Amino acid sequence: MTPRLVVLACTLALVCVVAGGRADAAAKLTRIDRAFLKYWAARTPAETAKAIDEVVASRVTFREALSRLKKGRRYLPHKSGLLRMRNVTPDGVVHQYDVNVPAGYDPRRRYPVRIQLHGDVNAGDQQARGHVDIPPFATPDQFSVTPFAWSEAPWWSEDQILNLQMILDTLKRTFNVDENRVAVAGESDGGTGAFYIAMCDTTPYASFLPINSFILVLGNEGLTLNERVFPNNLRNKPLFVVNGGQDPLYPTEKVDPYIEHMKNNGVRIEYHPQPNAAHDTTWWPEVKPLFNRFIEEHPRNPLPDTVTWEVGEGEKCNRGHWLIIDRLSEPPDDAYQASVQSRFTTTKRGGANPYPLFAYQAPAGRVDVTRTGNIVHATAEGVAELTLLLSADRLDFRQPVKIFVNDTPVFDGIMEPSVRMLLNRASKDNDRTMLFGAELHVRLEP
Repeated sequence: MTPRLVVLACTLALVCVVAGGRADAAAKLTRIDRAFLKYWAARTPAETAKAIDEVVASRVTFREALSRLKKGRRYLPHKSGLLRMRNVTPDGVVHQYDVNVPAGYDPRRRYPVRIQLHGDVNAGDQQARGHVDIPPFATPDQFSVTPFAWSEAPWWSEDQILNLQMILDTLKRTFNVDENRVAVAGESDGGTGAFYIAMCDTTPYASFLPINSFILVLGNEGLTLNERVFPNNLRNKPLFVVNGGQDPLYPTEKVDPYIEHMKNNGVRIEYHPQPNAAHDTTWWPEVKPLFNRFIEEHPRNPLPDTVTWEVGEGEKCNRGHWLIIDRLSEPPDDAYQASVQSRFTTTKRGGANPYPLFAYQAPAGRVDVTRTGNIVHATAEGVAELTLLLSADRLDFRQPVKIFVNDTPVFDGIMEPSVRMLLNRASKDNDRTMLFGAELHVRLEP
């Protein structure tokens, strides 16, 4: 046999071995394996939801499904550098955004993420702006995400909440990011947006860092947000705030009393006023170590033992981690149903507060929920229906679970976890660290 024929024969033999190995590997895949491969291959939450039936039909046990979801999908290598990406929110708006992939990206490692919101949302639409140069809040060893906002789609809009949700979902399907280290930073209008997101959609994020901004901008009558934003919800996550003493828009003289007021009402704020700074970031070299340390020291607790959430009528921002407010009750005749603890507009002694934040109007509802072992206590005000999402990582489903709402027992027994429930919620959250095996819907009023 000639040398060329020998090489050809060896090559064919190698191909046969490789092909045979792949065939053997495919033959060894179980029905559960194939179902989860399809589940992980889905590109959107809707596609993931369609793959649930096949996973359930595979007769996978709850414990095995939970273990596979915690492990997550297999990520592939990806080149580093800037990516220009886009999505279309359900309301039909096209959004562009930039993602900077860290140098030396390793798909086996989980990476932190910083979402950075630019200022001046009225500077023109995203097509006109092109790439946005933002203050230097990025760091080379983390994913940096830069979305775009404009006058018709400001950061404090429902459309931008949807946009950020889609961006984060795409990021988690493409790259191995750390779900518990996603921080939102913003400067000027972007900082105002960070306040808004913290009050509307806190669940996916670890911390919020509003810079050169003022929460009361959201109270401007032209924004029509007074009945939709609830500072009470800021209690769920820590904030890092910087304002300049010479800022012509939001000087520390104006901002300081409100920062103190929020601190006194249970909001965790690390405040760094810059007495000589204007509406700029000249202070960044000095503040940068504090900024980075704050993010590092405040990872998200995906399943906190205590959650407090408040929502207005008809609002879609009705979820705080494992608590969902489904429906509000009818407001009383006096159109004011809140207790002293429910709003920032009254003092602990019940008098008028010198620093009211927003002009609340009924109806609105609030729930405070606390978990201790297998016992859950919820206090609901102005709420007709709520749902509690229950995790096997916090509750022992083998033991009785006791749940009380307004001191009334609503469940006492063994909570049966469900594979379908586990997958349904996971298809929406796309979060390896925040998985729910059961849920309890509570109706307080007919």
